[in-house]
Amino acid sequence: MVYFFEIARKYSEIIKERGGGGITMDKVQLDFANCMEEKVGKEGIKKEELEKLNSLIKEAHQNIQKKKQDNILGFMQLPYQKSEVQRIKAFADEYRTKFDNFVVIGIGGSALGNIALQTALNHPFYNLLSAGERKGNSRIFVLDNVDPLFTGGLLDVLDLDKTLFNIISKSGNTAEGLANFFILKKALQDKIGDKCGRHIVVTTDKEKGFLRDKEGKGALDSFVIPRNVGGRFSVLSPVGLVSAAFSGIDIELLLSGAEEMDNICNEAEIWKNPAYMYAAIQFLMYRKGKKINVMMPYAHNLKDIADWFRQLWAESLGKKLNNKGEVVNVGPTPVKALGVTDQHSQLQLYMEGPLDKTITFLSVNKFDLQMEIPEFYDHYLKGHTLEELLKSEEKATSLALTQNNRPNLSLVLPQINAHTVGQLIYLLEMATVCMGELFDIDALNQPGVELGKELTYALMGKAGYEKRKEELEQKEAAEGKNIYII
Repeated sequence: MVYFFEIARKYSEIIKERGGGGITMDKVQLDFANCMEEKVGKEGIKKEELEKLNSLIKEAHQNIQKKKQDNILGFMQLPYQKSEVQRIKAFADEYRTKFDNFVVIGIGGSALGNIALQTALNHPFYNLLSAGERKGNSRIFVLDNVDPLFTGGLLDVLDLDKTLFNIISKSGNTAEGLANFFILKKALQDKIGDKCGRHIVVTTDKEKGFLRDKEGKGALDSFVIPRNVGGRFSVLSPVGLVSAAFSGIDIELLLSGAEEMDNICNEAEIWKNPAYMYAAIQFLMYRKGKKINVMMPYAHNLKDIADWFRQLWAESLGKKLNNKGEVVNVGPTPVKALGVTDQHSQLQLYMEGPLDKTITFLSVNKFDLQMEIPEFYDHYLKGHTLEELLKSEEKATSLALTQNNRPNLSLVLPQINAHTVGQLIYLLEMATVCMGELFDIDALNQPGVELGKELTYALMGKAGYEKRKEELEQKEAAEGKNIYII
């Protein structure tokens, strides 16, 4: 039996609303046949298991809809932010030709989505293109680490007179982002003087936080991160849309894809909802001991979607406590791979190693560029294309995994464009919150990250953390004799 999602709904009203021009309504599809018992034997899932889980999925759907109504799941509102999108477009239209470089300063959810959109929807060597080839759009850089060589290296290559900096932090207090921002702002002041604020854009909370208080009024402009949108769910908010607009990405088309997937995912029935089915497959695999989810795009453009997904999956689903306060220590481990690169790096482990993984392929039906392989030495590759080779390797990998009883499934994009990428992002976000409901955990918090933040604040001398610093110093002194260094 073949299990294949092809959501065939028509959204003529959406097409009509947007004028119908140039918008593909092709759907992202979910093919999970190779996760079923018919294909991979006892390592797979029985159809009856999915049917049995359907009641839990319907309950999860009710909980998700209630949280949406209670204004908790703010990411579900992002596809419909029409006025904000127009404001972002107008801002980008006014300033993109005035700044050769647009630098995002953030970390985690304030950076990964920006990188994913740029990689997915722009030329693979976008920043190396001439201004004409970029159609006057800005180069995009994302500063998402506090490694001094990384920050210093970026300063080495930027012309500050032609650079716009976008500091992003929902709280407005993120140490890493502020540290890099202070360094770059000082460089701006030294070069430009008092007009440096004309080179700064702030994306933060609407009313509070250090950035809003100290930088909001002096900046060229500012954008709002909705309070009910967590960082890892914020890529379709101004967090990701501003840099996307500056690089020429069609952000309206991106959100139209998310809107279409929102309509598709407004179904409680598991067999009609690809996001819920993806969550159900992963949940059942987790219960069967397959606690590692490898996302393996067979398209270089989608490699950073896998990186973005790692945070979404790990930070949302790795939890110590369930909603009853019981210790459960749950969470699937997301791993990033890239086809075909990692066929020569990781595939041996996936093929013959522990039976603890499910492989999620990101597959593309049609690539925008065809490159024929030239004829040399009467080689068997002659007359074929790189796309054929890539697709053959993807199919061969899937077949080999299946023959070795290794579950794998595919999220299939008809082609890579803003509309399908918007669909994919929203599908994965919905699957994540559904998984949270199935695990009975809070998929929106991240308490495990807070201790590390507090200890960092203490070590850096932040006011209010003096007691924590004293505790650290006492602990280090007590354990000093037990340090092993070679």
